[in-house]
Amino acid sequence: MHIAIIGHLTRDISADGYTIGGAVSYSGITARRLGAEVTVLTRAHPDDVRFLEAEGIQVYNLPTQVYTTFHNVYHKDIRIQQVLAVAGPIMEHEVPPELYEADVLLLAPVAQEVDPAIAVHARNTLAATPQGWMREWDLQGKVYPIPWYSSGRILPYLDIIIFSDQDLVGDLSILPTIIDSVPVVAITRAAKGCVLYDRGQRCQIHTRPAREIDATGAGDTFAAAFLVELMQGSSPRQAAYFANVTASLSIEAIGLGGIPYRFQVESYIEAHSGP
Repeated sequence: MHIAIIGHLTRDISADGYTIGGAVSYSGITARRLGAEVTVLTRAHPDDVRFLEAEGIQVYNLPTQVYTTFHNVYHKDIRIQQVLAVAGPIMEHEVPPELYEADVLLLAPVAQEVDPAIAVHARNTLAATPQGWMREWDLQGKVYPIPWYSSGRILPYLDIIIFSDQDLVGDLSILPTIIDSVPVVAITRAAKGCVLYDRGQRCQIHTRPAREIDATGAGDTFAAAFLVELMQGSSPRQAAYFANVTASLSIEAIGLGGIPYRFQVESYIEAHSGP
Protein backbone atom coordinates (compact mmCIF):
# COMPACT_ATOMS: atom_id res chain seq x y z
CA MET A 1 0.00 0.00 0.00
CA HIS A 2 1.04 3.60 -0.63
CA ILE A 3 0.44 6.37 1.88
CA ALA A 4 1.11 10.03 1.00
CA ILE A 5 1.49 12.50 3.87
CA ILE A 6 1.37 16.31 3.66
CA GLY A 7 2.68 18.67 6.35
CA HIS A 8 5.77 20.36 7.72
CA LEU A 9 8.80 18.44 8.83
CA THR A 10 9.86 20.32 11.96
CA ARG A 11 12.85 21.04 14.11
CA ASP A 12 12.14 20.34 17.78
CA ILE A 13 14.56 22.17 20.03
CA SER A 14 16.40 19.96 22.53
CA ALA A 15 19.25 20.37 25.00
CA ASP A 16 21.69 19.15 22.33
CA GLY A 17 20.40 21.38 19.53
CA TYR A 18 17.34 19.98 17.77
CA THR A 19 15.69 16.75 16.74
CA ILE A 20 13.56 16.05 13.67
CA GLY A 21 9.84 16.20 14.39
CA GLY A 22 6.44 16.96 12.94
CA ALA A 23 3.53 14.70 12.14
CA VAL A 24 4.98 13.79 8.74
CA SER A 25 8.18 12.45 10.32
CA TYR A 26 6.53 10.30 13.00
CA SER A 27 3.70 9.14 10.75
CA GLY A 28 5.96 8.62 7.77
CA ILE A 29 8.60 6.58 9.56
CA THR A 30 5.94 4.55 11.37
CA ALA A 31 4.15 3.69 8.13
CA ARG A 32 7.45 2.76 6.47
CA ARG A 33 8.58 0.52 9.35
CA LEU A 34 5.20 -1.20 9.23
CA GLY A 35 5.71 -2.06 5.57
CA ALA A 36 4.01 0.72 3.59
CA GLU A 37 5.37 2.70 0.68
CA VAL A 38 5.52 6.32 1.87
CA THR A 39 5.71 9.68 0.13
CA VAL A 40 5.94 12.99 2.01
CA LEU A 41 5.27 16.53 0.77
CA THR A 42 6.81 19.15 3.04
CA ARG A 43 8.88 22.32 3.44
CA ALA A 44 12.12 21.69 5.33
CA HIS A 45 15.87 22.04 5.35
CA PRO A 46 17.47 19.58 2.87
CA ASP A 47 19.62 18.14 5.68
CA ASP A 48 16.50 17.33 7.71
CA VAL A 49 14.81 15.62 4.77
CA ARG A 50 17.65 13.09 4.66
CA PHE A 51 16.37 11.53 7.90
CA LEU A 52 13.21 10.48 6.06
CA GLU A 53 15.03 9.45 2.90
CA ALA A 54 17.30 7.20 4.96
CA GLU A 55 14.16 5.27 5.96
CA GLY A 56 13.26 4.69 2.32
CA ILE A 57 10.67 7.50 2.19
CA GLN A 58 10.26 9.54 -0.99
CA VAL A 59 10.20 13.26 -0.18
CA TYR A 60 8.98 16.23 -2.22
CA ASN A 61 10.60 19.19 -0.49
CA LEU A 62 9.15 22.58 -1.43
CA PRO A 63 11.42 25.65 -1.32
CA THR A 64 11.73 27.53 1.97
CA GLN A 65 14.20 29.75 3.82
CA VAL A 66 12.38 29.26 7.13
CA TYR A 67 12.02 25.96 8.95
CA THR A 68 9.10 25.23 11.26
CA THR A 69 10.57 25.00 14.75
CA PHE A 70 8.99 24.03 18.09
CA HIS A 71 10.06 23.85 21.69
CA ASN A 72 8.10 21.16 23.60
CA VAL A 73 7.89 20.71 27.37
CA TYR A 74 5.91 17.84 28.93
CA HIS A 75 4.30 17.79 32.36
CA LYS A 76 2.63 14.41 32.98
CA ASP A 77 0.25 14.02 29.99
CA ILE A 78 0.18 17.75 29.16
CA ARG A 79 2.40 19.21 26.45
CA ILE A 80 3.36 22.89 26.54
CA GLN A 81 4.50 24.10 23.12
CA GLN A 82 6.23 27.19 21.84
CA VAL A 83 6.49 28.01 18.14
CA LEU A 84 9.80 29.59 17.24
CA ALA A 85 9.42 29.73 13.44
CA VAL A 86 6.94 28.60 10.78
CA ALA A 87 7.62 27.85 7.11
CA GLY A 88 5.13 28.86 4.44
CA PRO A 89 1.91 26.94 3.79
CA ILE A 90 1.58 23.99 1.41
CA MET A 91 -0.98 25.04 -1.18
CA GLU A 92 -3.31 23.01 -3.36
CA HIS A 93 -1.48 23.83 -6.60
CA GLU A 94 1.84 22.61 -5.13
CA VAL A 95 0.71 19.01 -4.61
CA PRO A 96 2.15 16.61 -7.21
CA PRO A 97 -0.83 14.94 -8.95
CA GLU A 98 0.44 11.43 -8.20
CA LEU A 99 -0.01 12.02 -4.44
CA TYR A 100 -3.76 12.20 -4.97
CA GLU A 101 -3.63 8.65 -6.35
CA ALA A 102 -2.13 7.16 -3.16
CA ASP A 103 -4.12 4.46 -1.36
CA VAL A 104 -4.25 6.83 1.61
CA LEU A 105 -3.72 10.60 1.55
CA LEU A 106 -3.02 11.83 5.08
CA LEU A 107 -3.28 15.57 5.79
CA ALA A 108 -1.06 16.17 8.81
CA PRO A 109 -0.67 19.87 9.66
CA VAL A 110 1.24 21.06 12.72
CA ALA A 111 0.95 24.84 12.26
CA GLN A 112 -2.00 25.71 10.00
CA GLU A 113 0.17 24.92 6.98
CA VAL A 114 -1.93 22.46 4.95
CA ASP A 115 -4.35 24.10 2.51
CA PRO A 116 -7.88 22.73 3.20
CA ALA A 117 -8.57 22.85 -0.56
CA ILE A 118 -6.31 19.79 -0.96
CA ALA A 119 -9.02 17.59 0.58
CA VAL A 120 -11.25 17.81 -2.49
CA HIS A 121 -8.79 16.00 -4.76
CA ALA A 122 -8.07 12.71 -2.96
CA ARG A 123 -8.91 9.77 -5.22
CA ASN A 124 -8.97 7.03 -2.57
CA THR A 125 -8.99 7.09 1.25
CA LEU A 126 -8.60 10.57 2.77
CA ALA A 127 -7.45 10.84 6.38
CA ALA A 128 -6.43 13.71 8.65
CA THR A 129 -4.71 14.39 11.95
CA PRO A 130 -6.16 17.88 12.40
CA GLN A 131 -4.23 19.11 15.43
CA GLY A 132 -2.39 21.72 13.35
CA TRP A 133 -5.70 23.30 12.33
CA MET A 134 -6.80 23.47 15.98
CA ARG A 135 -3.97 25.61 17.34
CA GLU A 136 -2.67 29.14 17.13
CA TRP A 137 0.17 30.98 18.87
CA ASP A 138 0.76 34.41 20.37
CA LEU A 139 3.59 36.88 19.73
CA GLN A 140 5.82 34.96 22.14
CA GLY A 141 5.10 31.73 20.29
CA LYS A 142 3.04 30.13 23.06
CA VAL A 143 0.62 27.66 21.48
CA TYR A 144 -3.03 27.65 22.50
CA PRO A 145 -6.11 25.75 21.27
CA ILE A 146 -8.66 27.34 18.94
CA PRO A 147 -11.83 26.15 17.18
CA TRP A 148 -11.27 24.30 13.92
CA TYR A 149 -12.39 27.10 11.61
CA SER A 150 -11.74 25.22 8.35
CA SER A 151 -13.57 22.05 9.42
CA GLY A 152 -16.47 22.64 7.04
CA ARG A 153 -14.09 22.53 4.08
CA ILE A 154 -12.52 19.23 5.11
CA LEU A 155 -14.94 17.05 7.10
CA PRO A 156 -17.26 16.25 4.15
CA TYR A 157 -14.37 14.61 2.28
CA LEU A 158 -12.76 12.64 5.13
CA ASP A 159 -12.99 8.88 5.49
CA ILE A 160 -10.88 8.69 8.67
CA ILE A 161 -9.87 11.24 11.30
CA ILE A 162 -7.48 10.77 14.22
CA PHE A 163 -6.82 13.25 17.03
CA SER A 164 -6.19 13.34 20.78
CA ASP A 165 -8.68 14.19 23.49
CA GLN A 166 -6.57 17.30 24.17
CA ASP A 167 -6.92 18.63 20.61
CA LEU A 168 -10.57 19.57 21.10
CA VAL A 169 -9.99 21.81 24.13
CA GLY A 170 -10.55 24.84 21.91
CA ASP A 171 -14.04 23.68 20.85
CA LEU A 172 -15.55 20.56 22.43
CA SER A 173 -18.86 21.27 20.71
CA ILE A 174 -17.47 20.12 17.34
CA LEU A 175 -17.19 16.46 18.40
CA PRO A 176 -20.77 15.45 17.45
CA THR A 177 -20.28 17.05 14.02
CA ILE A 178 -17.06 15.11 13.50
CA ILE A 179 -18.69 11.81 14.51
CA ASP A 180 -21.66 12.44 12.22
CA SER A 181 -19.51 13.52 9.28
CA VAL A 182 -16.60 11.04 9.27
CA PRO A 183 -17.13 7.26 9.02
CA VAL A 184 -14.16 6.31 11.23
CA VAL A 185 -13.06 8.50 14.15
CA ALA A 186 -10.22 7.59 16.53
CA ILE A 187 -9.53 9.71 19.62
CA THR A 188 -6.31 8.91 21.44
CA ARG A 189 -6.24 9.14 25.25
CA ALA A 190 -2.58 8.49 26.14
CA ALA A 191 -2.30 5.67 28.73
CA LYS A 192 -6.06 5.08 28.54
CA GLY A 193 -5.83 3.85 24.95
CA CYS A 194 -8.30 5.31 22.50
CA VAL A 195 -11.98 5.79 21.80
CA LEU A 196 -13.17 4.57 18.42
CA TYR A 197 -16.31 5.60 16.56
CA ASP A 198 -17.01 3.23 13.69
CA ARG A 199 -19.93 4.75 11.76
CA GLY A 200 -21.17 6.27 14.99
CA GLN A 201 -20.75 3.16 17.15
CA ARG A 202 -18.51 3.93 20.12
CA CYS A 203 -16.05 1.57 21.78
CA GLN A 204 -13.05 1.94 24.08
CA ILE A 205 -9.84 0.19 22.99
CA HIS A 206 -7.24 -0.59 25.66
CA THR A 207 -3.50 -0.30 25.19
CA ARG A 208 -0.24 -1.86 26.30
CA PRO A 209 1.31 -0.59 29.56
CA ALA A 210 4.35 1.52 28.70
CA ARG A 211 7.43 2.90 30.46
CA GLU A 212 7.17 6.43 29.09
CA ILE A 213 10.40 8.18 28.21
CA ASP A 214 9.34 10.54 25.41
CA ALA A 215 5.71 10.95 24.33
CA THR A 216 6.49 13.28 21.43
CA GLY A 217 4.84 12.04 18.23
CA ALA A 218 2.87 9.24 19.88
CA GLY A 219 -0.39 10.42 18.33
CA ASP A 220 1.14 10.57 14.87
CA THR A 221 2.64 7.11 15.33
CA PHE A 222 -0.81 5.86 16.33
CA ALA A 223 -2.38 7.48 13.28
CA ALA A 224 0.00 5.89 10.79
CA ALA A 225 -0.24 2.47 12.42
CA PHE A 226 -4.04 2.68 12.44
CA LEU A 227 -4.20 3.62 8.76
CA VAL A 228 -1.69 1.00 7.63
CA GLU A 229 -3.43 -1.77 9.53
CA LEU A 230 -6.85 -0.74 8.21
CA MET A 231 -5.51 -0.84 4.67
CA GLN A 232 -4.13 -4.33 5.38
CA GLY A 233 -7.70 -5.49 5.93
CA SER A 234 -8.06 -5.35 9.71
CA SER A 235 -11.29 -4.13 11.27
CA PRO A 236 -11.26 -0.65 12.86
CA ARG A 237 -11.19 -2.28 16.33
CA GLN A 238 -8.25 -4.49 15.42
CA ALA A 239 -6.43 -1.60 13.78
CA ALA A 240 -6.98 0.63 16.82
CA TYR A 241 -5.49 -1.97 19.17
CA PHE A 242 -2.57 -2.49 16.79
CA ALA A 243 -2.03 1.29 16.73
CA ASN A 244 -2.25 1.54 20.53
CA VAL A 245 0.48 -1.07 20.90
CA THR A 246 2.63 0.63 18.26
CA ALA A 247 2.33 4.02 19.98
CA SER A 248 3.02 2.54 23.42
CA LEU A 249 6.25 0.99 22.16
CA SER A 250 7.29 4.24 20.49
CA ILE A 251 7.28 6.29 23.70
CA GLU A 252 9.79 4.01 25.44
CA ALA A 253 12.72 5.72 23.70
CA ILE A 254 13.61 9.28 22.73
CA GLY A 255 12.28 10.75 19.50
CA LEU A 256 12.00 8.81 16.27
CA GLY A 257 14.26 6.05 17.56
CA GLY A 258 11.43 4.47 19.54
CA ILE A 259 9.16 3.82 16.56
CA PRO A 260 8.87 0.02 16.30
CA TYR A 261 8.95 -2.31 13.32
CA ARG A 262 6.03 -4.56 12.44
CA PHE A 263 7.59 -7.70 13.92
CA GLN A 264 7.90 -5.99 17.32
CA VAL A 265 4.24 -4.98 17.36
CA GLU A 266 3.04 -8.36 16.15
CA SER A 267 5.21 -10.19 18.69
CA TYR A 268 3.54 -8.32 21.53
CA ILE A 269 0.03 -8.85 20.17
CA GLU A 270 0.64 -12.57 19.64
CA ALA A 271 1.79 -12.90 23.25
CA HIS A 272 -1.16 -10.97 24.77
CA SER A 273 -4.90 -10.85 24.40
CA GLY A 274 -6.35 -8.57 21.71
CA PRO A 275 -9.06 -5.92 22.02
